[in-house]
Amino acid sequence: MQQLEWGRRYVMVRPDHFRIDYAINPFMDLADQPDPVLALEQWQHLVATIERLGGTVDVLPQRTDAPDMVYAMNLGLGLVRPGGDQHVVVSHMRYPQRRMETDTAQPWFAGLGFTTSYVGREGVGAHLEAGDAFAFGDALVVGYGPRTEKLALKHLATELGIRVRGLRITHPGMYHLDLAFCPLDSRRALVCPSALDGASAAALLELVPEPLVLTEEEALTTFCANSIVIGRTVVMPACPDRVRGQLEEWGFAVEVVDVSEFHKGGGSIRCLTNPVDVAIGRDLPSVPGGEVILPPLA
Repeated sequence: MQQLEWGRRYVMVRPDHFRIDYAINPFMDLADQPDPVLALEQWQHLVATIERLGGTVDVLPQRTDAPDMVYAMNLGLGLVRPGGDQHVVVSHMRYPQRRMETDTAQPWFAGLGFTTSYVGREGVGAHLEAGDAFAFGDALVVGYGPRTEKLALKHLATELGIRVRGLRITHPGMYHLDLAFCPLDSRRALVCPSALDGASAAALLELVPEPLVLTEEEALTTFCANSIVIGRTVVMPACPDRVRGQLEEWGFAVEVVDVSEFHKGGGSIRCLTNPVDVAIGRDLPSVPGGEVILPPLA
């Protein structure tokens, strides 16, 4: 099978101000605060693991007033446009508690040479959170519902000139697609159908030729879909024996990195790491004018 070409350059945010100040997902509890020393150690171990496996990490400093900014996956959708230009579609967060994060991220990306754009901003326009978007097959697969709005899919398809396949998320505990879907290579992915409505679950299972189907319990208690893939190594926060057996049968190595302090905020390895090397024309086919495909009754 063809390995993923993307997932070798990441943006991460050092957790100098990570804490639970509010509750915007079912995992957050103001009475259960992360240990800041342990959280930093876990984050540093994750960075070291990525670099040891051949990936690179660019580190964005955390704002003191943005405790969730450590979940860098949601800062924006990073892409390489035809011709090699690097671009980020900056996220427009659903909850105002997180919107200041992109005020810092946008100029930081621009300073690295990325062009930037928006589908909405400062509470006006479509909401888009990049943890809902993954390149797979012939399209950008985008979850919508709890965080990203369906209108954002049309904006992405038109602006980027790509095909966008929408999936409706309905599970309150898997509010981003990255908690239920992890591409592994050109044919395989970790998939938790319980995150989606019936039509969207069927559409995703049809899209992935060889899915490794996760139970709701596996996805919610281990965060195992919230993983990253570098070559043939899957970097995971935990790996149930059944899942490990299938991954190893397929020829993947499994590297477990404990990031349990970050589970208190509702995110894990994928949430902490934002790949910015997805290439249009290589990982995403160009589609003149763009195209949005939604499952029946979506």
